[in-house]
Amino acid sequence: MDISQQGVARKILWINPVATDLYDAAMAEMFQQVTDPSTAVDVVSFPGIGPTHLEYNCYEMMVMPELMRTIRHAEEQGYDAAVIGCFYDPGLRAARELAKKMVVTAPAEASLRLAATLGDTVSIIVGRRKWIPEMRENVHKYGYADKLSSFKVLEMGVHDFQKDHEDTKHRILSAAEEAVYKDGAEVVILGCTIEFGFYQEVQRHIGVPVLDATIAPLKYAEYLVELRERFGWGHSKIAGYEGPPEHEISDWSLF
Repeated sequence: MDISQQGVARKILWINPVATDLYDAAMAEMFQQVTDPSTAVDVVSFPGIGPTHLEYNCYEMMVMPELMRTIRHAEEQGYDAAVIGCFYDPGLRAARELAKKMVVTAPAEASLRLAATLGDTVSIIVGRRKWIPEMRENVHKYGYADKLSSFKVLEMGVHDFQKDHEDTKHRILSAAEEAVYKDGAEVVILGCTIEFGFYQEVQRHIGVPVLDATIAPLKYAEYLVELRERFGWGHSKIAGYEGPPEHEISDWSLF
């Protein structure tokens, strides 16, 4: 983590919660182009032995200890916000319990909240049918079930999206057109963070907002930090996001 930049108003940590840094540099470069000049963004992952994608729920469970340690360390290092970079939003509630003041968000939450202000209906484009049940649960949990037009499946795994950009773009465009013209979607969400880099061209072709699942949560994190700084509107700690006692964390050598 490097937050040594001078003159920044806010510092955000993007966490790729997987055991590969394959996409870190490309994401960091893109984030420099989309954030406010006063925002510094660092991108980290968990290189080493472990899952390099989270397509399975059991893989999610395997990265949770490192994810929680990273969240706690990020706040200790002075980050204003952290983004958990997976569209399953793994560990989001737990991370908010752990963070005392730091803002924490994730792609599905941020994208759905933004989509709800941009149109009445939304379709989510995913790689595999396997992903849909957990993502649908999140749509319902966040309160947007009545806005969901469809999930569209590309028949691609996480690591396929960035292999052949033309093929990926063609598949996304075809699915997005069907989502809009057949399913009635007014907004399209690219439902995987590794689908980054395609939204602009697809958006130009289909004429509706197409949300990139990396940009949306990053901009949402900037917004939440501003709300906290200017108005004191941070995560409520009175019930759902109440944090664990520090003496238990210390006694049990957690995180």
